[in-house]
Amino acid sequence: MHPAAPHPTPAAPNAHAMPASDAASAGGPVHPAAAGQGPAAADRPAPAPGAPARPGAAPAGVQGTSVPAQPAAPAAPSGGVRLDRRASDEGCGGDDYTLQAPDPRVAAEPHAAVCVACRAGRVDDDGYCENCGHAQPRERDHMEQECGPVAAVSDRGLRHHRNEDAFAVGTTTLPDGSPVSVAVVCDGVSSATRPDEASLAASRAANASLLDALPRGTHPQQAMHEAILAASEAVNALADEQPAEAREHAPQQNAPACTIVGAVVTAGLLVVGWVGDSRVYWIPVDRSAPPARLTEDDSWAAQMVAAGLMGEAEAYADHRAHAITGWLGADAYELEPHTAAFKPDRPGVVVVCTDGLWNYAESADEMAEAMPADAAARPLHAARVLVGHALDGGGHDNVTVALAPFPAAPRGAGSA
Repeated sequence: MHPAAPHPTPAAPNAHAMPASDAASAGGPVHPAAAGQGPAAADRPAPAPGAPARPGAAPAGVQGTSVPAQPAAPAAPSGGVRLDRRASDEGCGGDDYTLQAPDPRVAAEPHAAVCVACRAGRVDDDGYCENCGHAQPRERDHMEQECGPVAAVSDRGLRHHRNEDAFAVGTTTLPDGSPVSVAVVCDGVSSATRPDEASLAASRAANASLLDALPRGTHPQQAMHEAILAASEAVNALADEQPAEAREHAPQQNAPACTIVGAVVTAGLLVVGWVGDSRVYWIPVDRSAPPARLTEDDSWAAQMVAAGLMGEAEAYADHRAHAITGWLGADAYELEPHTAAFKPDRPGVVVVCTDGLWNYAESADEMAEAMPADAAARPLHAARVLVGHALDGGGHDNVTVALAPFPAAPRGAGSA
């Protein structure tokens, strides 16, 4: 398949596009950034117990320009749309079996994992209880991490058999000593092979790239561009790991693939970058200005609207609306990372999420309504609330969200 080249990077409404070289001199309350840079190391996500749009108008305090990372490619045929974005919901079932009596010796083994269902059987290496056969929760079924002022939560959802989302968050300082926060969220393409590995590899590679480049003085927008390229290389490498014999016997299988979205938050600058349909939203703390969506989906519907071929309502009502036209993977037609820089004029919260969340809060206003008012002070709590909002709405997909308060706070800050 040959995805269509993504359309020019969008800006928040009321923004005025301009070349990167002109951005630094732009006036107004908010304009593309000119300089600033920083990260060191990110904590690895730790498992937590159990698990159970359209673009909005840009707020008066958030305007910016969207700067394409590279020259726009010529329009490609519509055959590049990936129509197999969604996998069918997977249920569970099977025959009933008589359980064997628990072996009392199991409890005596000090290092044996005990089944969460029968609380007596030992968990085998394959993740199933030897006594009742119950599948045990996997590490990625529900994950939470708090790194300084940044927090993220990821959940398998209620319909999928595994979590194919991944995230990475981190904090560090720029060369001038000012703080910077980083959040990366990736969504595996369910119809591809090993989508969970793709999202994990991409999120880790992008995060590591950002945390290496920013402290060295690389401009945040350039650092984001390079991070997406690093994530792409990491996903492409997964396809090379598959034995040639396996590729010959299953040529119809898609290469590992995922979407990516990220944010770099400094004391006065907000940079976003993405490929695919995961999103970034801006929510002002005092809600005195309207919230905004800062990314534009690489999707069939967005492409139709941008080309003037269909109205927004008609495009998003079509069954092809959420087919993605951009992704990371060896079978991607052409990679063109989108990046944009903004200078908000008031404190706010940056929401970085997969479609497992925004499907239940698509507009910026809906996202703001679902998010607790104290999200800037308690980002981990707010992330849990947003994931719960998606689960309460049906949880049809994996759900992942990372929250980063703006302006960036020192690394010691965190949720109460």
